[in-house]
Amino acid sequence: MEVKVIRSPDRKKTIQGRMVGETLIVHIPLGMHREEERKIIEEMKEKIEKKRQRKQINKNDYLIKRFTGFNNEFFQGKLKVNSIQFVTNQECVNGSCTPNKRTIRLSHKLLEMPKWVLDYVIMHEMTHLVHPNHSKEFWAKVGEYQYTERARGFLMAKGMELMENEGDGLNNSQVA
Repeated sequence: MEVKVIRSPDRKKTIQGRMVGETLIVHIPLGMHREEERKIIEEMKEKIEKKRQRKQINKNDYLIKRFTGFNNEFFQGKLKVNSIQFVTNQECVNGSCTPNKRTIRLSHKLLEMPKWVLDYVIMHEMTHLVHPNHSKEFWAKVGEYQYTERARGFLMAKGMELMENEGDGLNNSQVA
């Protein structure tokens, strides 16, 4: 993306950035050091790219199709969700569910994984709508998905899921 920097003697501390077409226009104080300026511009570009990526990755209706299919197959069509979407701000977890809001968020990093791993995380988060914990009942339900163990092993090998004996016992998976 093209960047246009406008240095203003009237600005003392504030920095402003906005997109105009494909150009990032950044307003900064006149006396800002070049290194600090470069760092701020890179942060702005990254933020804009994440926003673009978020819009793009959720255009596909794969998530809602999988939710509907799993809902019918494993939950007799009883689950309701207000939103299920990829997000770009989950660095430490693969997915999260807020049962009282009926929302599911999945890390964009799952887009690089095999579909059966993504499907496992979808099943995992859907199960939190019924069991908002990591109880035996929770794991029994998640285990109904045929690739659960394979997907958990895959994520463990990638360092993206904790093993059973790690954590506090109730919340022993980074997936949720």
